[in-house]
Formats: sequence, structure tokens, C-alpha cells
Amino acid sequence: MNQNHARVVLFDGVCGLCNAWVDFILKRDPKGLFKFAPLQGEYASQVAPEQASELKSIVYLRSGQKYTKSGAVLRILKDLGGIWQAGWIFWFIPFFIRDSFYSLVAGNRYRIFGQRESCRIPSQGERERFLS
Repeated sequence: MNQNHARVVLFDGVCGLCNAWVDFILKRDPKGLFKFAPLQGEYASQVAPEQASELKSIVYLRSGQKYTKSGAVLRILKDLGGIWQAGWIFWFIPFFIRDSFYSLVAGNRYRIFGQRESCRIPSQGERERFLS
């Protein structure tokens, strides 16, 4: 298993909000720099076992660094480039405040954004972007 992808987003595969976030990134990453893997999958269990077992945070693996919660979201926005880099300004808010807000949303994500019966199945065009 190749664990050396430059940019990998680990997400809750059954979460409606998480899948919408993956769609958001896919639309804004035409060069295919980002790869994706569900937290429920084998790849995530090997590279981020704690997060894979808890399903409480998005995880962004970037060049050997692991970002979680609000740090992951902000780093992804920065790496998307363009106008999305403006989100980086929130980096200056102390992480415990950002992560408290993140945890509040994450704790209610199924109720607010829904939950799928099974993990996302990538379309034919998306398959090369998803890791198992």
C-alpha cells in the first residue's frame, strides 16, 4: 500500500457533510492533486488509526504532516489556492476556539446533514482519486 501520496483527505464515508466537502474539493481540484479515502477503509486504518476508529474528525495528510479538525479544513482551503486561500485568515484564531466550533458541527453532522447507509462509491471518473 502506497502511503506516500502528497495530499490525502480522510473523511467519514457515510456523513452527508463530509461527502459534500469531498465534492467541493473535487470540483476545485482539476489537476487531481488531492486523493481521498474513507475513514472506514483500510488505508485510513493504517495511516490514521485513532481517527479511523473514532470518526470525529476529517484528516488531511500532506507531505508527511497530519492535520485534523479545523486545521485540516484550513490547510485544505489554502492548498486549493485561488480565492479559497482567504480562509487561511482563520488560522490566527486560536485552535481551541476553532476546534470547539468544529466539534460542535461534527457532533451534530448526521442530524443536520444526514447519513448514508454505506460509504461513498466513487463514480467512474473519480475512481483514480480514491484510495481504499
